[in-house]
Amino acid sequence: MSTEAVRGRFAPTPSGRMHLGNVLAALLAWLDIRSADGTLILRMEDLDPDRCREEYAAQILRDLEWLGLDWDEGYGAGGPNGPYRQSRRKDLYMDYLRRLESLGLLYPCWCTRSQRLAACAPHKGDISSDGACPCRSFSQDQRRKKMADQGRPPAWRVAVPAETISFTDGVQWPYSQQLEKDCGDFIVRRSDGVIAYQLAVTVDDGMMGISHVVRGRDLLSSTPRQLWLSGTLGFSPASFWHTPMLLAPDGRRLSKRDLDMDMEYLRRLFTPEDLLGRLSFLLGLRPDASPVSPQELVASFSWDKIQKNDIVLRDPFPV
Repeated sequence: MSTEAVRGRFAPTPSGRMHLGNVLAALLAWLDIRSADGTLILRMEDLDPDRCREEYAAQILRDLEWLGLDWDEGYGAGGPNGPYRQSRRKDLYMDYLRRLESLGLLYPCWCTRSQRLAACAPHKGDISSDGACPCRSFSQDQRRKKMADQGRPPAWRVAVPAETISFTDGVQWPYSQQLEKDCGDFIVRRSDGVIAYQLAVTVDDGMMGISHVVRGRDLLSSTPRQLWLSGTLGFSPASFWHTPMLLAPDGRRLSKRDLDMDMEYLRRLFTPEDLLGRLSFLLGLRPDASPVSPQELVASFSWDKIQKNDIVLRDPFPV
């Protein structure tokens, strides 16, 4: 297989200290690219100004360096595809937002969060089981009246087609989603002007030439809409690997807010090699939890070894 175009990324949200689940994603993204002699990009997904801080981004950089997980391009390293922080890429996102508008796919939405939740079928998307948002059918006159009456800016949604998007995930295997029914029209710009994740990550991956996306299984359901959006905007599709999630002993997803096994805690207990040895054992990459460097894992790395199911941690990690 040719590796000259293999480009991957680790794209954390700097809203707090990394926890063990973030380390898992960083390690697998790193191993995937290093085993293919590709290029790894570090990108900060700091769209939300209320949650993301520069000091958290700088701490992520230091923690990755402590772990021995280097990168070739991006935050702290520079490169030809910057800026590598989403908060500084709004003009680029607006260009693609206008492209969607020129295709007749954008419409303003004034639904409140409570209205959206009330209309939303269980485990579906933003609006309802058939993807219908009442704002989509408004005439231009109705939209102008809404603009005048509401006294607040709308969010902007992209109108999805009645199309099934299917792909084969490198860990979870085949996955399909009927866009109109399973996710519905989704927001690409929030009412406060912040570009939504689905658009930002699609534009970033497309413009940076990302071919390999490694991330947690909690984002599996986002992939079909990103693949559709990528094709609509003229980008080449990436390949995806959605990794198992690490769960706290009580079954919760690890959380930065709850300080679940964050790097401050982990660095007090372990050396980098100790931590990566235990994590590699949990993932199925090694038969035991003995210390190991990231470089030692590269030669034997295979996605076939990674388990599909989420991993419930024991306390302390792991016994």
